[in-house]
Amino acid sequence: MAASAKSNNSFAIWVSVAVVAVLVLVGALVVWMNNTASAPGPVPAAANINTETGAIAVGDGPNSVDTYIDFMCPICNQFEQAEGETIQQLLDDGSITLNIHPVSILDRVSQGTEFSTRSASAAYCVAESDPDAVLDFVRAMYAQQPAESSPGLTDEEIVAIAESAGATNSSACITDGTYMDFATAMTRNLPTNPANGSAGTPTLVVNGEYVTVTFDPQTDIVARLT
Repeated sequence: MAASAKSNNSFAIWVSVAVVAVLVLVGALVVWMNNTASAPGPVPAAANINTETGAIAVGDGPNSVDTYIDFMCPICNQFEQAEGETIQQLLDDGSITLNIHPVSILDRVSQGTEFSTRSASAAYCVAESDPDAVLDFVRAMYAQQPAESSPGLTDEEIVAIAESAGATNSSACITDGTYMDFATAMTRNLPTNPANGSAGTPTLVVNGEYVTVTFDPQTDIVARLT
């Protein structure tokens, strides 16, 4: 009887050890899966790119103007046409630092080509390798903006646009989609409208204040500068 009880106790101990081991393994697997799901992939290494917020900085003025844009978003193009000239003037006179956030929320309307993510990745490629060409690249992308519900531009077409904007060192990064995962991760930083909790593009934040865009740069930006 004593031997049998000892055997049963040993069996119970080993079962407990096995259960604990399985639970530890499952926990480690869950942590690994969560980390993998949220990992941003390769991260651009350039002083003008904030790898926590995804902002590409242009200029160094005391006021911050943050724009969140999707290259397939037609309203983002309207914002550029309405306010881009004023933003350039404010950059030229040293009033602002422009933080461009390329986001990817419209892949669903590019027929499976992930155009929004690919073009956001391309913006990071240009910012890293050809920082002086960032604004010209953004404007050139708007000038050749594809329609929603189209396949968008091919990687080769994006490379050609980048090169026409003066970004001559970014082609391999663009065609490889180097920063697609990073762009996806940074898209999670898209602010929500405090009035209704919605999120979309274009989103404008001036000196930390969420701005409902009116397409009037004097109201949207200039009046909010210090």
